[in-house]
Amino acid sequence: MRGLQTDRTAQVIIAGHAFMQNLRRGHYEVAIDVPPGQRVAAAFAELATTI
Repeated sequence: MRGLQTDRTAQVIIAGHAFMQNLRRGHYEVAIDVPPGQRVAAAFAELATTI
């Protein structure tokens, strides 16, 4: 793996990781009624239909 070549790529990876952690923990109104183990998959399915 070549690693993070620029500060911008590091920023994108960090922001994506933070988003996934917050989504998994239920900090967003997306897929809040789904059990925590299935929350990420349900949120991506819901977001895919929105986009």
